[in-house]
Amino acid sequence: MPVDPQIQALLDRGTGVPATHTLPVAEARRQYEARIALMAPPPAVAKVLERSIDSPEGAIRLRVYTPADSGPFPLMMFFHGSGFVLCSLDTHDGMCRNLAAGIGCVVVSVDYRLAPEHKFPRGPDDCLAATRWAAANAAGLDIDPARVMVAGDSAGGNMAAVTALRIRDEGGPRLCGQMLLYPVTDYHTPGTPSYAENADGYGLTRDTMEWFWAHYLTSPVEAENPYASPLRARDLTGLPPAYVTSAEYDPLRDEAERYGMRLRAAGVPTEITRFPGMNHGFLFWVGVVGGADSAMAEACAWARQAFRR
Repeated sequence: MPVDPQIQALLDRGTGVPATHTLPVAEARRQYEARIALMAPPPAVAKVLERSIDSPEGAIRLRVYTPADSGPFPLMMFFHGSGFVLCSLDTHDGMCRNLAAGIGCVVVSVDYRLAPEHKFPRGPDDCLAATRWAAANAAGLDIDPARVMVAGDSAGGNMAAVTALRIRDEGGPRLCGQMLLYPVTDYHTPGTPSYAENADGYGLTRDTMEWFWAHYLTSPVEAENPYASPLRARDLTGLPPAYVTSAEYDPLRDEAERYGMRLRAAGVPTEITRFPGMNHGFLFWVGVVGGADSAMAEACAWARQAFRR
């Protein structure tokens, strides 16, 4: 189908804004933070707390969202995108509130270290450490340690997939699900058909993905590591059930879907949904774009079911 008219209106509004890959990192970060003013007010949650935890590499900042009702609640560990380089707890505050309220779970959003200051594998290290900490401190968070899920969008989807792989391989809390929202699952080269079809004109571009990866990895050789590119993992058995979304007009569409299909082939219960007319990052626009509203409702419904299982 054509680009959704509400998405196209947002794209038109961005005409003339400098492309991310043409900017210094600090300016690109300011540009993405400015998007917050355009987002719809998110739903209320009962409580939001800031925490800082110790890790072998230093302090990790967390933001903990607790829904209404009484616990213990299921736990969603949430890792934000964008591109291993940009965004923050603030840019994804609305998304986390939507998930906490829509699912009825505690959401712990992780302020993992960003590239290029902290290259691979520093970000995944923080995500794994935070997930282990949250499960080990269940009583203080009013959560049920038997119901833990990892989730993320874009590069955060990469972090969620990698955290699930590392917990399987290295130990950690048992996971009941992984929610991968238009995730980065592979390096940009050789790329997929959607990298060519959606290389430009729909928000995220191929050039920007190359810019992200160049900041994240010390060398392209690291792209062969499955903890950087989970699609390159040889074995995907034994992973938790997955919900994988893709967007029709997204360079990452095919790699997201391929990861979902590989999970299925490995015997992992996996739901794969492509959202027609949408572009990368469309879940920022819940309350603004109707397609984002329905996608968030579907993701929350899947998570509620996964927590019940």
